[in-house]
Amino acid sequence: MYSAIVFLPLIGFLIAGLFGRTLGHKASEIITSTLLVIAAFLSWVAFLSVGIGHGESQTVNILTWLSSGDLEINWSIRVDTLTVVMLVVVNTISALVHIYSIGYMHGDPHRARFFAYLSLFTFAMLSLVTADNLLQMFFGWEGVGLASYLLIGFWYQKPSANAAAMKAFIVNRVGDFGFLLGLCGIYVLFGSISFDTIFANASAMQEQTIHFLGQDFNALTTICLLLFMGAMGKSAQFLLHTWLPDAMEGPTPVSALIHAATMVTAGVFMVARLSPLFELSPTALEVVTFIGATTAFFAATVGLVQNDIKRVIAYSTCSQLGYMFVALGIGAYGAAVFHLFTHAFFKALLFLGAGSVIHAVSDEQDMRRMGGLRKHIKLTYLMMLVGTFALTGVGIPGTILGFAGFNSKDAIIESAFAAQNGMANYAFAMTVIAALFTSFYSWRLIFLTFHGRERMSADVKAHIHESPAVMTVPLIVLALGAVLAGMVFAGYFYGHHYEEFWKGALFTGAENHVMHESHDVPMMVKLAPFVMMAVGFLVAFGFYILSPSTPKKLAERHNWLYKFLLNKWYFDELYNFLFIRGAKGLGSLLWKGGDEGVIDRFGPNGIAARVVALTSRINRLQTGYVYHYAFAMMIGVAILITYSMLSGGAHQ
Repeated sequence: MYSAIVFLPLIGFLIAGLFGRTLGHKASEIITSTLLVIAAFLSWVAFLSVGIGHGESQTVNILTWLSSGDLEINWSIRVDTLTVVMLVVVNTISALVHIYSIGYMHGDPHRARFFAYLSLFTFAMLSLVTADNLLQMFFGWEGVGLASYLLIGFWYQKPSANAAAMKAFIVNRVGDFGFLLGLCGIYVLFGSISFDTIFANASAMQEQTIHFLGQDFNALTTICLLLFMGAMGKSAQFLLHTWLPDAMEGPTPVSALIHAATMVTAGVFMVARLSPLFELSPTALEVVTFIGATTAFFAATVGLVQNDIKRVIAYSTCSQLGYMFVALGIGAYGAAVFHLFTHAFFKALLFLGAGSVIHAVSDEQDMRRMGGLRKHIKLTYLMMLVGTFALTGVGIPGTILGFAGFNSKDAIIESAFAAQNGMANYAFAMTVIAALFTSFYSWRLIFLTFHGRERMSADVKAHIHESPAVMTVPLIVLALGAVLAGMVFAGYFYGHHYEEFWKGALFTGAENHVMHESHDVPMMVKLAPFVMMAVGFLVAFGFYILSPSTPKKLAERHNWLYKFLLNKWYFDELYNFLFIRGAKGLGSLLWKGGDEGVIDRFGPNGIAARVVALTSRINRLQTGYVYHYAFAMMIGVAILITYSMLSGGAHQ
């Protein structure tokens, strides 16, 4: 069963990729989508069996992948609760995205290639989450990066799509370099890259040091920070986040797949999987907490002023990933994976709902050119409302009665208050403020898009229509998850069934009591996210329903702040100045001065040019006149005779 779950998407990729032109677009869509639905069904069976049913963990060996000397690495599927949770998330969202794409991409002439890329992306992510060793995880890690490049740049005719794909690929390489160094460091320290060997010997390595530049550094801390660098790139954390909003250049189903369940959650999964290492390094955990809290706040501030409907949701993703890393940093690993699980449903719902909106208004994405759409696309409006309720955390404080994000996000905020981590207070403050901003920009999106006066052109207004069933049915399924996932599974991920559910898949140290202490925080802490959600809603309602002119006046009055947020804290401009201009300048110098000025001038091109020049001159001797040739022969004979006389060629 587990082999089928992992390799069915690969089969779909090979069929659609190799035979798509022969089979046709429709057959490629049906085959890849059917295989993903089967994989999703089997994933739920595994989840109910291993997670809810407390089944035994196991390792499924597929083949011997690499053998070199004493190093032998098998391709194996590690089956435990963390794995089956990720299988459900990845395959469920991917299957729904495949089905949704049948409607969304119906007019694209390259649909077979698109569905092949989707299936390849899914297979790479499944390889990552089922890995039993770091090299297999790295294979999936890089496979996801490759597939994301292909999907973001799917419409390669658009320069902006090509630029976005390259940006995502290059920025991720920065983080992946850290991951690779961390992987090598683990092999040097442990003599193995197998998770079982690493985890069994982790505590014995807690005091090991490495000597570098005349200083001794804790080996585990250094390795964890390098691995987290990889997570920062893949999960778009602060400083390595710049690729995520630009990834919106890909088709909307790609945005849902990348931002909801797969690529961006890879870093969260990796840190959770390696919790036995991170738990032994308080310094690394504090860094994870700080970066996560900063990301949650930073991305939420930028989302306040964005006008592209997909970019607002993209920055929301970035912010919510920050919440997950806060939970990981304070040792609340169950809360982190819980938020990953619930986030997959409501964020995929919001992205696919945004795609339904864009489909309805003739591919328009600027919310300032929408308005009043609730009368025209009622089902999409209802689905977007459900996603917004889940994202903003609508629920009854002190209970589990609430939409998905209410349970998981509140668990993180309460854990941050209870944690003893040195960055916990900072994280608590940033996540509470981010909850306020999240509510504001989420309701701003709803009010600008679906309420108020209609700001579309007459042509667009005449063609507004609800999406077909092949697009709306996945929205309904995701909405069920956004409503129920938090309430149904709260007790398992972060409640009274915690120990039986995780069964060692997540490691919690003996001194880590954050899970128990988070349930006993003061009522004011439990109320804080709800209050922030309510305040954000009321402010957005006042700005965009009661007084629509107020936001513009505020932006004009505080123009510097508005531009600062609109330009995303100027990180792109800063990186362009610090890195891109210098890299381009160096490249131009090596190209013009090195390649053309030296290598081509004196190398192959130079030699070729001299040969051409010489043969051109010799060619001029070919005049066609016999007396010219006779004269040349006489000169040749004279030269030979002269040479013989001067060299003593005549002997008695």
